[in-house]
Order: sequence, then structure tokens, then C-alpha cells
Amino acid sequence: MIPRTLFSPEHELFRSSVRKFLEQEAAPFHAQWEKRGYIDRELWNKAGAQGMLCSHLPEAYGGMAADFLYSAVVIEEISRQGLSGIGFSLHSDIVAPYILHYGSEALKLKYLPKLVSGEMVTAIAMTEPGAGSDLQGVKTTAVLDGDEYVLNGSKTFITNGFLADLVIVVAKTDPHAGAKGTSLFLVEADTPGFAKGKRLEKVGMKAQDTSELFFQDVRVPRENLLGQAGAGFAYLMQELPQERLTVAIGGLASAEAALQWTLEYTRERKAFGKSIADFQNTRFKLAEMATEIQIGRVFVDRCLELHLQGLLDVPTAAMAKYWGTDLQCKVLDECVQLHGGYGFMWEYPVARAWADARVQRIYAGTNEIMKEIIARSL
Repeated sequence: MIPRTLFSPEHELFRSSVRKFLEQEAAPFHAQWEKRGYIDRELWNKAGAQGMLCSHLPEAYGGMAADFLYSAVVIEEISRQGLSGIGFSLHSDIVAPYILHYGSEALKLKYLPKLVSGEMVTAIAMTEPGAGSDLQGVKTTAVLDGDEYVLNGSKTFITNGFLADLVIVVAKTDPHAGAKGTSLFLVEADTPGFAKGKRLEKVGMKAQDTSELFFQDVRVPRENLLGQAGAGFAYLMQELPQERLTVAIGGLASAEAALQWTLEYTRERKAFGKSIADFQNTRFKLAEMATEIQIGRVFVDRCLELHLQGLLDVPTAAMAKYWGTDLQCKVLDECVQLHGGYGFMWEYPVARAWADARVQRIYAGTNEIMKEIIARSL
């Protein structure tokens, strides 16, 4: 395997501490969380104390001013252990940057330190029952009334929605202006008129709290508008490359873990008097997966390198997201097959990872949308 040279000894030391934290504080409880539908709220506070949340934020807001590789370490270690209920990356690498880049100084000082400590859990409410990949089709409205905006509408499939204390809401401030009528608002969960619906029962990622959100005459201070009114769609487009890169990073780490589980299983499992790993078909499948994962790893690490330099563009991030998640699903399907009947048993990590992986090709923009983005750039 090609050695990874992107991560420094300091990054690897952080990786060791993250891995140990997850092994002690999350892995023993994840099966219980899957049955319940959400992780322990205390895990957020513990992760904050370990420096695992929003490490990239400036020290003025409680962060460590760390580079994005520290976020990548957290994503990889969560994915490698199959801890799909933990929504740290959405909180740290998707929500926090919106506040950092577009929030007023008052908003940043009010909220960002609480994101770093885990005192506040965050979510972003884009998707609606009638608007998924088509963000221009958002129906939730925000009407200015004096010094407040009044929000009305509903959202669905919201990750961290059940535990969230603070939500970025995508709403239309001008329903007739298309993309240019979209704005972003910070809404606290205890605001009157803001209600959380049922936790949604999913095929995979069962420990990740995914909820419906409802807004009925929710009054939000004017200063809770992120950036400029009508500029929300542009902000979303600017932040999506990092979101898509996080999905690709998790996908590759999941595929690597599945290959390792399958190597161990096929060496131990016997059929017709010898290990499954001794059959040529098995060996060829393992060789194919190892090669494709290595190719994916090199590309994703190159995207990470570009991102650190501020050079990761929208089409390349779309390539990483589409190809990385397609590969993840392909590898996991092969690994389930090589596990035989046991691969379909929930107690085996490969079965849970297989179920968890399928949504990766849907969220953060479907892979069909990714291909459209790439095609437009050609």
C-alpha cells in the first residue's frame, strides 16, 4: 500500500486519541443507540472536551485554528469503526463554516464557542418533502416584519434534527426570485413555533437522529440572518465542495474497514476443507477491491491536499463524492457476498456498514447531480 504522507506526526497522535475515545465512549454503546434511534447527548460534551469538535475554528471562538486534516481524522475514525450515528462532521465541517463565513461578529461570539464545547448541537435544514436536490424549489418562507423574520414551512431528513439546539434554516425571503430569493437563518430550537417531528426510521444509519422539523410563525431576530438576504443559494454553493469532500473521506474509510473485516473473515472461515481466502475467486475479488480502494485513496488524498490549498473546485469535489461513494457501495456489496449468510446478519459490522452506505449516494447532492455538475464543467 502507498504510504500516506499528507498527515504529520501531530495528526497521527490526534488520530490515536480519537480512536481511543471512540473505542471507549461510543463503540460499546452504538448497538443500543441504533435500537433507540439517537446517540447519548453527553457524547457531544465529551467530544468537545477532547478537541474533536470544530477544531478548525479560530482561537477567538474557542477552536484550535487547526487545519482540515484534523477534521478528516475524526471523519475517518468514525467511519472505520462503523459509528454512523455520530453526526460530528455535519456539526463541525458543514454548519460551523456557515456561521464563521457569513455570520456577524456577534453571532460568531454567541454561538461558535458553544459548538466547540458541544454545549450546542447543530443541524442544517435544507431538504423539504417536495425539494431534495433542487434547492431552488424550497417552499419555506421568511417574511420580514419589523426587526424580525417570520418563518413558515417544514423540513425533512434533517441529520442531528432530534438533538439539535441550533439549526441553519434555508428559506425563501423572495419566493418570486428563484435562487436569488434564498436566505439562511440561525434558529434556536426552543423558539416558539419551532417543532420537531418524529424521528425517521431509516434503512441504515439507525443511530443517527434524523427528524422532521416544522416552523409555524417562528419569529427570528433580523440579526440571525446569515450574510445578505437573497444570497443564501450562493453561500450554499460555496460551502458544498467541503461537504462533498467529507462524504468521500468517510466513504473511503468505510471501504477500507470493510476490506479489513473481510480479509479476516475469509482467512478464518472454512469451506470444502480450506479457507475461503484460498479460493481463487475470493483472492481475485480481494485483489480487485484492494486496488480500487488504493486508487480512491490516492484521489481523495489529492482532493484533501487541494482543499488545504484552497484549490478544490466544485467539479472535482463532485467527482470525489460520486466516485468515492459508488466505490464504497460496490466494495461493501462484494464484502457482504464474501461473508455469505453471515454478511446479512445485523450483528456483523459489514452488514450494518452495507446498510449505512447506501444513503451516501443520495445526500449532499445525489450522484446523478454530481455527474451533471461534472458534465457542465467539461
